Amino acid sequence: MLYWLLKHILVGPILRVLFRPDVQGLENIPAEGPAILASNHLSFSDSFFLPLVAPRRITFLAKSDYFTGRGLKGRLTAAFFRGVGQVPIDRSGGNASNAALTSGLRILHAGDLLGIYPEGTRSPDGRLYRGRTGVARMALEGKVPVIPVAMIDTDKAQPTGQVVPKIHRIGVKIGAPLDFSRYEGMEEDRFVLRSITDEIMYALMELSGQEYVDVYASAQKKRLLAAARDRAKDLESRLPHRHAAADEPALGVVEGRGVADAPDDNAGDVEPPSGTALPRAS
Repeated sequence: MLYWLLKHILVGPILRVLFRPDVQGLENIPAEGPAILASNHLSFSDSFFLPLVAPRRITFLAKSDYFTGRGLKGRLTAAFFRGVGQVPIDRSGGNASNAALTSGLRILHAGDLLGIYPEGTRSPDGRLYRGRTGVARMALEGKVPVIPVAMIDTDKAQPTGQVVPKIHRIGVKIGAPLDFSRYEGMEEDRFVLRSITDEIMYALMELSGQEYVDVYASAQKKRLLAAARDRAKDLESRLPHRHAAADEPALGVVEGRGVADAPDDNAGDVEPPSGTALPRAS
């Protein structure tokens, strides 16, 4: 009830007027039956704009942090994310990955649409990063098609770290469903999972026009954060008369956080060992 109330009355109409979403390929979303909508991930707002334009409800797997806040604010936040169709999962790895898989399959077995970000986290720089193979495993075990979805300019409307979005037109491109039934029964083969995932990422690259980078976005964020810390230390070393307190981070670079270290959001990272690189069009 809250999902449709937010979409059609409380939030949806305002978003449509302000951001004027340009939608292409809406006919590729099936009128009924389960499917996975695999999207690139540029902005926190992706999880709002995609359900806004889709004719059916989309349920996303979201990090559990959004649902465990304390106090009134925490309860309101959890209620809101459930209201917009997100399901909490723990993404710490190991058994948590199996729990994410189980949650995704439960949604698909109910005949619903599952939204997932194969990159596992937002792009740190607008490029498209290597996909996690959880999407492939869910597609095979759920026996469902994967529909690639490209979000366009959502990072311009709401860059990482910006709470209030800027008014900027956004786009949503929905590609033709990808059928992986030829791999049925091979969901334990990590090379098959990597091949499927790379095919999905190639479709997203073509839809979005993004440059593809064959590394994980989470790894790139760590590199960017390390580089920012190194620059901060270098700058501090050039200022011999200014010394930070013993327990004070240099130049405001807080341990564990930084400009490139925004928190991960939606899932997609049930990941066996890596395999082959991104395929090229035949």
